[in-house]
Amino acid sequence: MTESRIPLAGVIGSPISHSKSPQLHRHWLSTYGLRGYYIPIDVAYEDLENVLRMMPKMGFVGANVTIPYKEKVLELADQITDRATLIGAANTLIFRKDGRVIADNTDGFGFLENIRQNVPDWDPTVGPAAVLGAGGAARAVVAALSEVGVSEIILSNRTRVRADRLKQDFGKRVRVVDWVQAGNILEDAALVVNTTSLGMVGKPELRVPLDGLQKGAVVTDLVYAPLKTQLLLRAEEAGCRVVDGLGMLLHQAVPGFERWFGIRPAVDAATRAAALR
Repeated sequence: MTESRIPLAGVIGSPISHSKSPQLHRHWLSTYGLRGYYIPIDVAYEDLENVLRMMPKMGFVGANVTIPYKEKVLELADQITDRATLIGAANTLIFRKDGRVIADNTDGFGFLENIRQNVPDWDPTVGPAAVLGAGGAARAVVAALSEVGVSEIILSNRTRVRADRLKQDFGKRVRVVDWVQAGNILEDAALVVNTTSLGMVGKPELRVPLDGLQKGAVVTDLVYAPLKTQLLLRAEEAGCRVVDGLGMLLHQAVPGFERWFGIRPAVDAATRAAALR
């Protein structure tokens, strides 16, 4: 960085104490010997716009955004990338020197990079993808899978209307199946993705029948607490190749860090260890 001011970045949300982003970005700042700070910022809903407008003046070069503001920031940003518009949410903000706020979404990038790192020979065109859930994370996953050429995305969600709405936005490549039939969509799937919070610590288990999991299929769970969910444990038993959700969190942070601090960080064993501390 050539600026005399020390660059600042952070993560905005409420609550924010659970976020792993600060320890992740601080690890990278320390690893690469960079000047800069990354801090958690708990912002009340009514203060969000004022905070965003003040941050560039305070030396912030950008921020991550988490629950519950990933949709709201789209209304406040001066510029929105195409992928953030398509997904309907932003997780990464860039603050320009003139104070303008650019909103982006790197969740799809993080999702794909996590699979590619853990299953280097993964071929997105080899067969259908089964996606469980239809929330913001599912939208990012569907957008990413569509972009890399997955022929069919079979979607199932506990609330059918949300899945139907996602299909309307993404077109004929997406096929919706009722939740009571969710187990059936696994039978032909080359890739299975759980984008719901089911299976997370403190949440109900994912009670979708898993008998249809095919040996050799790639199975990934966006849940990373625990790292090995019941879905991933059952998939391993069935001979599937499994990818935990922590890598997506790490990879989605890469583009923002590079933009803010000028170096593209590596996602490696030390990065994982830092995030898990």
